[in-house]
Amino acid sequence: MENYYLGMELGSTRIKSVLINRSGKVFASGSHTWENELKNGLWTYSEEQIVSGVSAGINSLFKDFGGVPDIAAMGVSGMMHGYIALDKNGNLLTPFRTWRNTNTAQAADILTKLFGVNIPMRWSIAHLYQAILNGEAHVKDIAHITTAAGYVHYKLTGRFAAGIGEASGMFPVDGKGYDENKLGLFDELIKDKGYPWKLRDILPEVLPAGKTAGYVTAEGAKYFNIPVKTGTALCPPEGDAGTGMAATNSVKPHTGNVSAGTSVFAMVVLDKPLKHLHTEIDVVATPDGKPVAMVHCNNCTSDINAWIDLLKQTMDYFGCDTDAATLTEGLFKLSQSADGDLGGLMNYNYLSGEPVTGFAEGRPLFTRTADGRLTPANFIKTQIYSSLASLAIGMDILYGEGVNVTDMCGHGGLFKTPEVGQKAMSAAVKSPVTVMNNAGEGGAWGIALLAAYMGVNCPLSEFLDGIFADSDKVTLSADEKEKNSFARFLERYKNGLKTERAAAENL
Repeated sequence: MENYYLGMELGSTRIKSVLINRSGKVFASGSHTWENELKNGLWTYSEEQIVSGVSAGINSLFKDFGGVPDIAAMGVSGMMHGYIALDKNGNLLTPFRTWRNTNTAQAADILTKLFGVNIPMRWSIAHLYQAILNGEAHVKDIAHITTAAGYVHYKLTGRFAAGIGEASGMFPVDGKGYDENKLGLFDELIKDKGYPWKLRDILPEVLPAGKTAGYVTAEGAKYFNIPVKTGTALCPPEGDAGTGMAATNSVKPHTGNVSAGTSVFAMVVLDKPLKHLHTEIDVVATPDGKPVAMVHCNNCTSDINAWIDLLKQTMDYFGCDTDAATLTEGLFKLSQSADGDLGGLMNYNYLSGEPVTGFAEGRPLFTRTADGRLTPANFIKTQIYSSLASLAIGMDILYGEGVNVTDMCGHGGLFKTPEVGQKAMSAAVKSPVTVMNNAGEGGAWGIALLAAYMGVNCPLSEFLDGIFADSDKVTLSADEKEKNSFARFLERYKNGLKTERAAAENL
């Protein structure tokens, strides 16, 4: 009998699920579209959205499979970081605050100085400390804080746990668990507040890949209205960074991967610590605890999607029967005929703040010179380059540290059109980029692999090498024309950031 492993990821715009066997073959998939909401100045998904979305995502997979398979194990992934605070009864104390929120600048700055390592605004500890600085009443009642993946895992199993990669985006880790010295520094920092908890008490348990992190309860299956058998084992919940590493076989030193979807982030597994503190660079961990340098940018394809939706609506008005996927692919291919200087067009895709370039808030902004050549090819290529510009700025900092990347693997929606996004990304990260045949599946497949890895008696890298031994992949490098075009665009992009700052401050 075939053993099946179910992986589900709560992404920013889609909840995806896949069903695989131990060799990684996909037998079925499911999907549910959702969107975050801006409520009271904060980006959030409601509890109802999470419950209905998980139910829809998994049940659509079962529909695709043609029934309910016998699942050997499963795993939950989600957008990393953010803040979910629960009381002793497991009830939400505040709406889920996503990674996209940039209201935590004060807390992040104080904690970065206190710990001597970069604490980004999106990390859970920054959200918690900002709530403390704001004097929010709910803090005294906190029994647990967790992430989107951790919350779903808890509701399914009754256990508060996190994979070490996910945990490393909540609070600094040392390869095995939370950094004990920094836990003490934080408790001392807030000692005068008199809260009835210590930080370790409210953070989830940390587990490495391969360990079992709980079992589906009858209450958990009923809560999400999913026909999953009670007692089904779950692997440690991981964030999209960790599942991206698994989905691209990027867990060995000098390997890297770049995920390009709603946000864009590149990760490189390190063989030694960075020499200097950089507020643009996170240090997180692989699912088995190795240090990883991450360049994370809040904005990537959302602005492209908005423009394509506008063009799709225009075509619908005139009776043109073209779906969004076909339109996107056609425009991406058309972009390859763009002028070398993109006709003087410029775009800033900042739907939200962008920490890498120092923006607490953003405003999407498209500009052009008076004599600019506003052609469809120039326009869409400008959008593609804009989605990668902040990442390129962050990667240049990493290369300045002497970090060596031997293999950069790309995954996510930007790579669905063959070659176009791949070549643009190669120009941005100054490295060849490999895309595998699972590039569009991303984290749901990655967490399914981690579920299949539970109980396997070999290192994670060895297990993944076996999975990827016969995988289809294409490696491309940007040609000189692409490299030069992106370099010119990036220089103009940097020079024009003051224009974007004015927009953020005045619009």
